[in-house]
Amino acid sequence: MARLSVNINKIATLRNARGGEIPNLLKAAKDIERFGAQGITVHPRPDERHIRYQDVRELSPLVETEFNIEGYPSKSFVDLVLEVKPDQVTLVPDSPDVLTSNAGWNTIENKKLLTDVLSVFKSNGIRTSLFIDANEKMIEGAALTGTDRIELYTESYASKYISNKEKAVEPFVIAARCAVNCGLGINAGHDLNLDNLRYFNERVEGLLEVSIGHALISDALYLGLENAVQLYLRALRID
Repeated sequence: MARLSVNINKIATLRNARGGEIPNLLKAAKDIERFGAQGITVHPRPDERHIRYQDVRELSPLVETEFNIEGYPSKSFVDLVLEVKPDQVTLVPDSPDVLTSNAGWNTIENKKLLTDVLSVFKSNGIRTSLFIDANEKMIEGAALTGTDRIELYTESYASKYISNKEKAVEPFVIAARCAVNCGLGINAGHDLNLDNLRYFNERVEGLLEVSIGHALISDALYLGLENAVQLYLRALRID
C-alpha cells in the first residue's frame, strides 16, 4: 500500500490570512497523524507565505510519522534541512515567486547542483527525492545524481484524467517502470484527489508514497479532516 503524506501548507495559509495561531498548525499535524496518515509534508518558501521556517522547527520534534520537507535548494533551505534532519527531503526547481510547483527538474542541466546537494543530505542520513516530470530521460538523469527516490509531477495526469484516464496515466506507467529499472523509489504528487487517486495507484507499479495537500484540505471543509484522511487512505488500498 502506498503511503499518504499530507501537505499542510494550506492550513498555514489559512492561519496566516488572519494572523495568530488559528487554525493551529501543530494540532492539525498531530490530528492528521492520529487519523491514519503516514506522513506530514511541508514546503517552506522564501517569503514564508504559508509554512514558516519556524513552523518546520516546531513540527520536527512533534511529527511521529514521516516528516518530508520540500523546497528549492537555496542556502537557507539547505541549512534548515540540515538543522531539522527530516526523514525525507524533496527538491523542487521552483523559483521564489512561483505560486505552486509547476515543473520537474531538468536533471541533465542541473546534474552538478543536484549531485552536490543530495550528497550533503545523504551524508546526514536524510532520504532524498527529486520532483520529476514523467520523462524517461530526466528519470535516468535523476538516477545519476544519487537520489534515493523521485516524485512524479502528476498535474498532467490530473488534467487529462476526466477525458481519457487510460491515456492520461500511460506516461506515468512508463515512467515508473523506468524508475524501477534505475533503482529509484517512486513518490507522486500534485492535483491528485479522490476522483483520480485510486486509478493512478492501481496502474502505477512501485508507487511508495503520495503527497497530497490542496485537494485533501479542501475536501476536509466538506467532509471533516478525519473523514478526508480516511477516504484518501481507502483510495490507496489495493484489495
